[in-house]
Amino acid sequence: MSPHVIPTAPATPDAAACQRTRDLECRLAKLADAGPHAISGRLEQLDREWTAGRMTKVTLGVAIVVGFALTALLGPWWLLLPAVAAVFLLQYTVSRASWLTATFREMGYRTGCEVEQEKLALRALRGDFRHLPTVHDIEAPDDISRLEGEGGIVLDQDVRKVDPQDAVKQAVRAAQQ
Repeated sequence: MSPHVIPTAPATPDAAACQRTRDLECRLAKLADAGPHAISGRLEQLDREWTAGRMTKVTLGVAIVVGFALTALLGPWWLLLPAVAAVFLLQYTVSRASWLTATFREMGYRTGCEVEQEKLALRALRGDFRHLPTVHDIEAPDDISRLEGEGGIVLDQDVRKVDPQDAVKQAVRAAQQ
């Protein structure tokens, strides 16, 4: 990108989603190149990451507690604060979206689905699922191990069979479904 070009915000929600997917793919490709330790470190970071939904619930919970404290200290009119917060909390619980969640999203917090999507893609890239049977397995693992023991086919774990960029795109697509 030229230093004179000023990046603009995506014009539509679809464009924003595409940009987030590209950012995720770029981040995952760097982690895939850095190796399993970098992936494990990122997974630990993601376990501690606060999401927009979590921030919404905490904010509304604090508003309820503060409202009750102000009611006890200053008078019954402060009951309006926990009542309004409780209504917004119920609305968030039923619809999983609210103006407060949207505000936290604009502040840079991600949704829980986005965080879980990145976790799943990282775990797939690290190889956590390679030993799970799939519908698409067409080779018998016992036959392969027997051949390896007899000096036949040996699967080298260090040889990359897939380009990291392609692997990241496949992992992201799989995590989105």
